[in-house]
Amino acid sequence: MLEINNLMVFYENALAINNLSMQVNEAEIVGLLGSNGAGKSTLMHTISGLTLDMKIKEDRRGGERITILGEMKFRGKDIMNTKPSDRVKMGIVLCAERHPVFPESNVIENLKTGGYLRKQSEVKEMLEYVFNLFPALVELKKREAGFLSGGEQQMLSIGTALIAKPSLLLLDEPLLGLSHAIQPKLVEAIKRIRDETGIAILVAEQYARPLLRILDQGYVIENGSLTFSGTGKELIDNPDVKAAYFGV
Repeated sequence: MLEINNLMVFYENALAINNLSMQVNEAEIVGLLGSNGAGKSTLMHTISGLTLDMKIKEDRRGGERITILGEMKFRGKDIMNTKPSDRVKMGIVLCAERHPVFPESNVIENLKTGGYLRKQSEVKEMLEYVFNLFPALVELKKREAGFLSGGEQQMLSIGTALIAKPSLLLLDEPLLGLSHAIQPKLVEAIKRIRDETGIAILVAEQYARPLLRILDQGYVIENGSLTFSGTGKELIDNPDVKAAYFGV
């Protein structure tokens, strides 16, 4: 589905992604693991097209020079120069870190923003799915998003991304800042999304232990470079990876 070969991303002279190659297959849950500042968000933004959009804007105003090199294909099509909105139409949807929401809009209004490129019938279908996936949001439909808890906002963020009907869902640090009580519920929801819809999911996390059991494949990056890859079992069996990212 998604194939990345020899990807490099520079911000001026700083190397953010270094010769990275990886892939995400249909209906897989793939983990992207690394410490804070390892390059996870840069990679997620590059896949979604946000880095390209930033590059175009910076070039226009003569600001920071951004360089993107390598190969990135989605279902066999080169997307290196594809706009973010066109990537969404193709099915690549990013749920950004720190559960961004429109705080002054209510839950239902936030969710509907995810469907601006979809038909009304598709939005209605996905709204029903989101409320089934996250029943806690049903009672909160009319509540302003700014008054939701961190866990509720994360459910809302993922729900909004699902309204766009992705075939590849990018989750950037979905467990960040959430309580240990809420984390397993989010992990189970991620697994349900894949199992029930067939959506492929690439999830970036720093502390990956809660995600381990649901990963089909995992990639560990440090300083923008790939340092280890393997199945979920291979990751947990590696002592260095286990100590650094799984807290065991």
